[in-house]
Amino acid sequence: MKAILKQCKYSKDGLIPAIVQDYKTGEVLMLAYMNALSLRKTLSTKKVHFWSRSRKKLWLKGESSGNVQVLKSIAFDCDSDALLVKVNQLGGAACHTGHRSCFFKQVKGSKLIEKGKKVFDPMKVYGK
Repeated sequence: MKAILKQCKYSKDGLIPAIVQDYKTGEVLMLAYMNALSLRKTLSTKKVHFWSRSRKKLWLKGESSGNVQVLKSIAFDCDSDALLVKVNQLGGAACHTGHRSCFFKQVKGSKLIEKGKKVFDPMKVYGK
C-alpha cells in the first residue's frame, strides 16, 4: 500500500482529484479529492473515503445519506496526479443534492437544464 500512496502526485495542499465512476455503466458520478489518509482508508476498507476541503476532515462517502460507494478499482492517470475510482454506488445517489450523479446540469444551446430525478430529499437527510 505504501508504494501506491507514494505513486500519487499530490497538490501542494496534499490532495489528488478523484473522478468517481459507476463500474457497471461507466457513468461519471462525481469529482472529489483524496489525501493519503482517505486513499489508505479506501484501500483498506473498500468503502470510498474523501478529504472534505470545506470541512477540513476525512469523510466516508454516504456516512449521512447511506449512499455508500463500494470500491471496485482505482487507476492513476499518466502523470499520477489524478485518480479514476470505479465504484458500486449503493443507495442510488452519489450527489449531496439527491441526484444520482453530480453532473445533472446539462448545457442545451444557451440554457442550463437539470436532467434526472432526485433519488432522495436532501432536506430529510441533511436538514438543509
